[in-house]
Amino acid sequence: MKLNKLQLLIIACLVSMLNPVLAQKKDVSKQYISNVWVADNGDGTYKNPILHSDYSDPDAVRVGDDFYMTASSFNCVPGLPILHSKDLVNWELINYALPKQPPFDVFDKPQHGNGVWAPCIRYHEGEYYIYYPDPDIGIYMTKAEDPAGKWSEPVLVRGGKGLIDPSPLWDDDGKAYLVYAFAGSRATVKSVLMLSEMTPDGTQLIGNDVMLIDGHEAHPTVEGPKFYKRNGYYYIFAPAGGVSTGWQLILRSKNIYGPYEEKVVLEQGETDINGPHQGAWVDTQTGEDWFIHFQDKEAYGRIVHLQPMSWENDWPVMGVDQDGNGIGEPVASYKKPDVGGTYPVVTPPESDEFNTHKLGIQWQWHANPKLKFGYPSGNLGYYRLNCKPRPENYVSLWPIPNLLLQKFPAEEFMATTKLTFNHRFDGEEVGFVVMGENYQYISLKQVGEKLMARVVNCENARTGGVEKELYCDDFDSNTVYFRINVKEGAVCSFSISKNGKKFKEVGESFSAVPGRWIGAKIGYFALRDGIINDSGTVDIDWFRIDELKK
Repeated sequence: MKLNKLQLLIIACLVSMLNPVLAQKKDVSKQYISNVWVADNGDGTYKNPILHSDYSDPDAVRVGDDFYMTASSFNCVPGLPILHSKDLVNWELINYALPKQPPFDVFDKPQHGNGVWAPCIRYHEGEYYIYYPDPDIGIYMTKAEDPAGKWSEPVLVRGGKGLIDPSPLWDDDGKAYLVYAFAGSRATVKSVLMLSEMTPDGTQLIGNDVMLIDGHEAHPTVEGPKFYKRNGYYYIFAPAGGVSTGWQLILRSKNIYGPYEEKVVLEQGETDINGPHQGAWVDTQTGEDWFIHFQDKEAYGRIVHLQPMSWENDWPVMGVDQDGNGIGEPVASYKKPDVGGTYPVVTPPESDEFNTHKLGIQWQWHANPKLKFGYPSGNLGYYRLNCKPRPENYVSLWPIPNLLLQKFPAEEFMATTKLTFNHRFDGEEVGFVVMGENYQYISLKQVGEKLMARVVNCENARTGGVEKELYCDDFDSNTVYFRINVKEGAVCSFSISKNGKKFKEVGESFSAVPGRWIGAKIGYFALRDGIINDSGTVDIDWFRIDELKK
């Protein structure tokens, strides 16, 4: 059958409309599922940790059928991650509340260990609030009507060096309060919890600051308070005893100013879950109670666990009391929460094909990003990094802001990347790095107008350690595949390939360590010696996380 011009035009229009939809279908119809860590066992149970990634100091809230979590981000930008779940087990990363971190003149440079400490997320009268501390400046608040949308510019609720771990409570009479703690490193005071009245709009503290508990004798380093009200009692959930050695303390009182009774409700016991440290009480639509907390796992960061919780005599009971001493211990696996339905498996993203007009949400910089660091190329199919000048008297990557990194996703994994190095001058270098206070990378560098493959290690970068070259050899292709294998205990090995099939392991194995209050991270840098008007670049084709090959 012969088609007329009008029919042909209609078909052409339909095809042109359909093609983009088909091209995007893979991206929009399938949620990301990790190849290396899924907490949902698929049989109605889950395993801990629910997130084997560094979401330190997690706090969460339920609104209707949705759960939202945030966590500390320290100097990493964007900051204040927002995660979403339907069942408390399967979480996706959907947003950040801080696209850049204020004050901008400070956080335009890496501020390792500073910035966003333990935040608290709450829902009040149709809006989501996050209170977070900057231990060198004070307590901020940001809010949004939609957690996946734009958050407001942070408001400084109370300025003061060493004020940390804020948690608000809007009481039944319309009054508002904020409980907080002190960072001894800044305030020269610690192990006490404070309370202040707050304006109902949550923008400033008013009245006197009142001490609620002094933990020095029985609960040293009490911190991270979370404020709740139930059955006429005011509750403060607070960890004590230290990040890796402590326990969960509960305080309760019929009067908001106390005095508060106290009870330890969760401890490590005979389990291998050290801490267990601060977190959040959340309930389900069906009336169940759960507790989210973190475990410090050194290079892997502060990973997130979920504990069953119930109430006895108006005291929370967390985990399972295995030894009968009246204190719960963390569970390794348990029946999933009853949320009135079943939801698909989803995990935070890890792999990235760099095929869209946005950088993958899992990536963070070590300081406020600048356009000149790099940019997506959209339909060109790669992410472009520019070789930025090393600072004068360069010693290590520690003060470098343009490190593009993401969290370790599991105990063991294999990270492979393909990139093309558009080198132009001697001294330009692109590297694939495992970053922490000690770090190691594999790179291509132009030296004497030739490309060299290198492996470089640095110990004690925070205190001035210098780089040491472990491997160097000619490499005759500017397109390269780098691979980092991470084995149990965060032992990393580095390898290189020209074709992506046959890899050569080079350099020495490296035991990753945390950064300053964050876990080790993996990603990229692009640097050069000196300033020029047209530096070299690197086009990152893809980054993939897979199971470690045994």
